[in-house]
Amino acid sequence: MNRYYVPAQSPWPIVGAIALFLLALGAGTLVNELAHQQSGMGRYLLLAGALLLLLMLVGWFRHIIGESLGGLYSGQMDRSFRQGMSWFIFSEIMFFLAFFGALFYARLIAMPWLGGEGHHVLTGQLLWPDFTAHWPMTKTPGGTQTQAMPWQGLPLINTLLLLTSSVTLQFAHQALERGQRLRLKIMLLLTLLLGTGFLILQGVEYLHAYRELGLRLDTGIYGNTFFMLTGFHGLHVTLGAIMLTVIWLRIVLRDHFTPEHHFGFQAAAWYWHFVDVVWLCLFTFVYLL
Repeated sequence: MNRYYVPAQSPWPIVGAIALFLLALGAGTLVNELAHQQSGMGRYLLLAGALLLLLMLVGWFRHIIGESLGGLYSGQMDRSFRQGMSWFIFSEIMFFLAFFGALFYARLIAMPWLGGEGHHVLTGQLLWPDFTAHWPMTKTPGGTQTQAMPWQGLPLINTLLLLTSSVTLQFAHQALERGQRLRLKIMLLLTLLLGTGFLILQGVEYLHAYRELGLRLDTGIYGNTFFMLTGFHGLHVTLGAIMLTVIWLRIVLRDHFTPEHHFGFQAAAWYWHFVDVVWLCLFTFVYLL
């Protein structure tokens, strides 16, 4: 007889909503305070939101893991989890497509049009006299001159790190399916170290862009798209690293997951591979072309 587990009411969704509200409110308040060189409640609201979000994650993860290990989930519930994770990743694909669409529109439509393509009488009248339709746009109407971020160096190293992390994660998955626990722990830990290295080098890249290239979020459309795409991708790498950390701790501390039942591992792996594919697109269209 097929059965479908219906969980009891949980406080964690509303706790998560409150945490995200405090994070958004705190971040907005802190930015406003920094802009006016003031001190206030912004940092405390931000900290409270972060702590409450951490509490929610720990509590909700513990609740779900307990239900799974308790044998409460049926095959139908497993399919529901797979469908939910698939739709979540699909929504993230749409999220990044919107930002890539903005990049393509600026480069392929707006910039040539403003440069006079098909409308030569408008050249130099809508922007500034010495405007040239060339990407990346490293000069703003206010006269600020920036430099484009080259693809060599840190971006290339980060690409190699993420690609290697996908390989090590696949090795970890194979080890889990074959019951090779030690290899699983080592490969998954190596994946986490590579992901952490990526985030550290991205921070170094941002410092280099700000201090030496004059590239900031407010330096025209190039700075906007560069930091928007790379910043949100870095946020997704952080989320993926948190997922894999939870999985690694479950394996090391509790010996969770078996070759037959390990969708929690699979879901985190799906997300990590998705993040890697997004980076390849980002590296190609933001850095190379």
